[in-house]
Amino acid sequence: MRVLGVDPGLTRCGVGVVEGVPGRPCTLVAYYVVYTDPADELPVRLLHLDRSLTELVAEHQPESVAVERVFSQHNVRTVMGTAQASGIAVLAGARAGLPVQTYTPSEVKAAVTGSGQADKAQITAMVTRLLRLPEPPRPADAADALALAICHVWRGGTRSKLAAAADRVRRGGAR
Repeated sequence: MRVLGVDPGLTRCGVGVVEGVPGRPCTLVAYYVVYTDPADELPVRLLHLDRSLTELVAEHQPESVAVERVFSQHNVRTVMGTAQASGIAVLAGARAGLPVQTYTPSEVKAAVTGSGQADKAQITAMVTRLLRLPEPPRPADAADALALAICHVWRGGTRSKLAAAADRVRRGGAR
C-alpha cells in the first residue's frame, strides 16, 4: 500500500510518501515540505498549497491519503491556518478519488512510538529508525508527515477493512 501523509500547515506543510503493509516495516518513497509566504494573501497561499499537493498526488500515485486531524489550540490564528491547509489536503485526495483518513496527533504518536505523549524529537527518531534512514528527515514537518503515512499503513488498513465489513452488514451482505 502506498500512502501520502500530510502534516498540514499554512506556512510549512509536510508531505511524506511511504509504501508498506500492516505488521511490516515501511519503505520511504519521498518527503517534502511545501512552503507558502506569510506575506502573500490567503487565497494565493491556499492556491499554491492546492497545486503543490495535487501535483504530489499525481506524481506519487498513492492508494490513500492520511491527514493530521486539526485539534484545538489556544492560538486561534494558528489553528485556522492549519484547518485551512488540512481542508486543502483532504480535497487533494478526494479530487483524485482516493480514500482520505484523518488521525489525531496522539493516534500517530502512539502508532509510531508506542506513546501518545511522545514529543517531536521522539517521533523524528522513530521515523528515522522505522524507515531505516541514514539521517533524520528535516524539518520536523516532513518527519510528522512520514509518521502519518506509517500510522495509516499500520492502522488504516485494519480500519478500512472494519468499515467495509460494517458496511456489508448494514446492507445485509455479511460474510
